[in-house]
Formats: sequence, C-alpha cells, structure tokens
Amino acid sequence: MSVREKIEALRSVMRKYGIDAYYVPTNDFHGSEYIGDYFKCREYLSGFTGSAGTLIVTQEEAGLWTDGRYFLQAEIELEDTGICLYKMQEEGVPDVFAYLRQTLQKGQHLGFDGRVVDAAHARQLARTAAAKGASIISSKDLTDE
Repeated sequence: MSVREKIEALRSVMRKYGIDAYYVPTNDFHGSEYIGDYFKCREYLSGFTGSAGTLIVTQEEAGLWTDGRYFLQAEIELEDTGICLYKMQEEGVPDVFAYLRQTLQKGQHLGFDGRVVDAAHARQLARTAAAKGASIISSKDLTDE
C-alpha cells in the first residue's frame, strides 16, 4: 500500500470516529529513546524513516515535522506522498501547536493515541484544542485499525 493510500485509509477511520485532525508522534508507551517496530506508526503512515518526527493528518492535508538532522532525508522520503514537510525551528514554519491553532475549528476533534503521548504533552494538546473550541479524543489508536 502506498503512503497516499495509507493516509486515505487513515482519513476514512478518522471520519468513522469523528476525528478532524490526528496527531502521530514518534513514541512508545514508555517514552523510550528508541522505539520498537510496533510503535513506528508515523513511519508506517508517512514513509519517513528518521528517528524523530511528528505527523498530523487532517481531511485536507498531512504534515510532517522534523528537525534539521532529517531535512534532506525527509524531502526525499516524502516526495510524491502529498505530505508537507515542516522544517522545525526554521523561520516562518509553525510548530505543531501553532499549526493546530491555525487548523482546528470550533466543535472539531483532535485525536491521538493517549498511550504514546505523555501527560504534559496531552495537556498541552488539550489546551491547544480547547483554545479553538475543539476537544480531544485520546482513546483511539487509528493506525492499528
């Protein structure tokens, strides 16, 4: 299955649960530095194999955030996937929270697998969503479906 097909399949599952934006970090249940293959959901969905990155998928677009160590690799691996590369800490590039503030609308839902997002980060995601009148759904591992 191509990356484009995987993203479209994810969007279908998102619609099933009423999720408007889905947040996919590079993490496991324990916040390990190196994650096992089972937890490489961001890699599976995006095709980006770097060890650090975050994927956000909405019904209209998909974006991947990574740092300077991986800009060239990400450009190559994301080519023709339809996923926009957001080069972290570059001028004019929103971080994931700014992107969510720009993208989420009142009444929408931000989803993520709460098992792979630490409590502090989940609170920040919840505050970001709430500021836009949106809410979170943290009980769904959509990649598994």
